[in-house]
Amino acid sequence: MNSPAVRKRLTLSIVLTFFVLLLEAAGGVISGSLALLSDAGHMFGDVFSLTLSWFALRIASQPVTSTRTYGYHRMEIFAAFLNGVLLILMAGVIFYEAVLRFQAPSEVDSATLVIVAAIGLATNLGVIFFLKDAAGHSHDLNVKSAFLHVIGDTLASVGVIVGGVIMWNTGWYLIDPLIAAAIALLLLWGGWRVLADSVHILLEGVPKGISLGEVERELTAIPAIQNVHELHIWSICSNIYALSTHALVNDQKVNQVESILNEARDLLKNKFNITHSTIQFESRPCQDSEAQCNMEH
Repeated sequence: MNSPAVRKRLTLSIVLTFFVLLLEAAGGVISGSLALLSDAGHMFGDVFSLTLSWFALRIASQPVTSTRTYGYHRMEIFAAFLNGVLLILMAGVIFYEAVLRFQAPSEVDSATLVIVAAIGLATNLGVIFFLKDAAGHSHDLNVKSAFLHVIGDTLASVGVIVGGVIMWNTGWYLIDPLIAAAIALLLLWGGWRVLADSVHILLEGVPKGISLGEVERELTAIPAIQNVHELHIWSICSNIYALSTHALVNDQKVNQVESILNEARDLLKNKFNITHSTIQFESRPCQDSEAQCNMEH
């Protein structure tokens, strides 16, 4: 599926999710339900995640410049970092309000709660329908992450509806802060994952799912490469990986090394999804030029 088609589906999903966010926020205030307000907070996370995915797809098409040679892909990671911080702060506020509500339970308009949550559930199911093909065909991790966000919010909406039905029939209003606390845990878990992943990328960590040792073994399995060192693998953004390394080969002409380079690049792209690789070939062990290979602060 091409990027314009994916962006179109994302745009529609953002509009629908933002509508439900406003509806649940208003419904939470009117009904007095902390659980519904918490679900609206979770919806905010979904809107941010979907918008981030749309933004990442959009900005990926921007050309590089003489001062930003990697383009603007890292903007996605900075936005993800901010998203993680906001989700964690939001979870903390919801926990605080849940504790206060648990100490002094207040009456909730259960009918309004159930109706609004049911509309939110129906909209979430519609968003899942729009995004399932995009998530299934796109290699962009943001699109798949946004899809999982919406699934999580759908489950939260189901929990809110179940709690509303229980309160409607029993008048047990303590379940409202309990559901709010459960949604806050979901927000905290999601926010921490986003924050941890974004910090890992900003610190030039090796992409998840890639082993430095395995890459080294695969490269040295190429007959012409004796060993590799000064091996670095990092993420430019969530779905673009880069590599740089020194490779020791026999002394030979440049046109002979070209075939080795092509074989190594094909291996990195097909096996590890590393699409940007810089390989420096050397004919002598690097100990002769240790200063060039030793990265010190």
